[in-house]
Amino acid sequence: MAETSTVMALAGAFIGIAIMLGIGVQILGNTTFDCTTLSGNWSTTCQAAETDTQNAYQLLLVILIVVAAVAILFVVRML
Repeated sequence: MAETSTVMALAGAFIGIAIMLGIGVQILGNTTFDCTTLSGNWSTTCQAAETDTQNAYQLLLVILIVVAAVAILFVVRML
């Protein structure tokens, strides 16, 4: 019984992260800003913010892959 709830929790985590990635990419894709129109330090700050956001979404993708791998290994172990 505990194994079934663990599989369900992993599946829920996978689905939740996948939904968050899908919605987040849509929102960020529509709200990107052209940093070249800014002058001075604001342009640098804008570029840094965009880079940080891209890195965060890449990390979420890695987390999604890890959760999927753990779920697959757990299911294979149950067989």
